[in-house]
Amino acid sequence: MTQGIVSSWLKAEGDFVEEGGDLLELETDKANVTVPAPATGVVSIAVKPGTEVTIGQVVGYIETDAARPASVSPRPAAAAAASQAPPQAQPRPAVTQTPPPSVQAPPAEPEQVRAPVPAPVPAPVPAPVPARVPAPELRASGNGAPVRSPMTSLRKRIAQRLLEAQHSTASLSTFNEVNMKNIMDLRTRYREEFEKIHGVRLGFTSFFVKASCRALAEFPMMNARIDGEDIVSYTTYDVGVAVSTDRGLVVPVIRDADRLTIAQLEAAIADLAARARDRKILPDELAGGSFSITNGGVFGSLLSTPLLNYPQSAILGMHAIQKRPVVDGDGADTIVVRPMMYVALTYDHRLIDGKEAVSFLRRIKELVEDPWRLLIDV
Repeated sequence: MTQGIVSSWLKAEGDFVEEGGDLLELETDKANVTVPAPATGVVSIAVKPGTEVTIGQVVGYIETDAARPASVSPRPAAAAAASQAPPQAQPRPAVTQTPPPSVQAPPAEPEQVRAPVPAPVPAPVPAPVPARVPAPELRASGNGAPVRSPMTSLRKRIAQRLLEAQHSTASLSTFNEVNMKNIMDLRTRYREEFEKIHGVRLGFTSFFVKASCRALAEFPMMNARIDGEDIVSYTTYDVGVAVSTDRGLVVPVIRDADRLTIAQLEAAIADLAARARDRKILPDELAGGSFSITNGGVFGSLLSTPLLNYPQSAILGMHAIQKRPVVDGDGADTIVVRPMMYVALTYDHRLIDGKEAVSFLRRIKELVEDPWRLLIDV
C-alpha cells in the first residue's frame, strides 16, 4: 500500500477521544478500516474527509496534555493506565497514514523535528471475487440526467483484479449438485446443543471448507498457482471465504483451515465476517490464501460461475438450497424430493486439467453428502 483516502472522521475538531476509540475511517485498495486512537486527548484534524494521503503524511493530531472534560468519564482500562502514568505526560508525534496508521500529538516545541515514520512492508493483495454493488455509480437525477461519481479505491482495486483474473488465466468452470439432506439432518439434530457448547451457530460453509481441505490434499495441483514459468505449490491450506460488505466483496483468509474443527471454523468465519463488515479487518488477513470459497446462495443465486481470486488457481461457488425431485439411488429407481445445491468450480486450465477439476469437485460432493466422514476423519 502506498496511499489511501481518509473517508471520514469519526471525531470532530476539538472532540475528546479515548485511547483505542474509533478515530477515522481509512479507505485503501485492500479494505476499508476503522483506525483507533493510540492516545487519549483532544483531536485536531489536519486533512478533510475525501483527501488522498500517502504513507507518512500528517492527517491530524491528538493533544495529550489537554484536560479531560467533566462530561467524559474515563474507561476502566484508561483510568487504570492513567493511575500508573508519570506525572508529566510526554507529547506524542503526529497522526500519520501508515498500514496500520498511527496517531501522534504535535511536538512540544515548534522547532522540534518529528520522528520519521517507518515505511510499511508490502503484503500480497488477495483478489476479490464478483461483488454485488450496493448502489450504481451512475444514477438518475431529478431531470433524468446521469450523475457521475468517482469510484472508491476498493472498487478500483476490485475492477483491476477481476480484469487481471480474466486476462491472465484460462478460466473454465465445471458444475455438480450436492444432496444436502444428511448435512441438514445433522445440523437440525445438533444445532441447539452445538450453539450452547461452542457459542457459534452451526452453518454449512464450515463443512465445505473442511471438505475442500480434504480434497486439496488429494488433488495438490488445486492448491497451487502459476508464477511466470514456475508452479508454486502451497504446503498449507489457507482458505479464503468471501464476505459481502457495503463497500464490496472482500476475502478474509482462514489460516491452516485443515487443522481446525467444525466449531473452530464456524468461529473463525463468524469473526472474520463481522470484522470485515465493521471495517475492522486487517490487510494481512486478506492476503496469502491458496483457495477460495464464495457463497452466492445467501443472496438467492441458484447457479453462477465464480471468477478466480487471482492469482489463485481455483475457487468453489456455493449456491441456494432448493428442493428438487431426484432419483433415489438406493434400491429401486424412486423419485424423491431432496434439498439440493448446485456447486461450481472455476479453475485455471493452464495448470489444472479438466479431469482433475471434475474429480476434485466430485470429491467435495461425496464428502459433504456424507458429513460424518469429515467429523471422524475417514
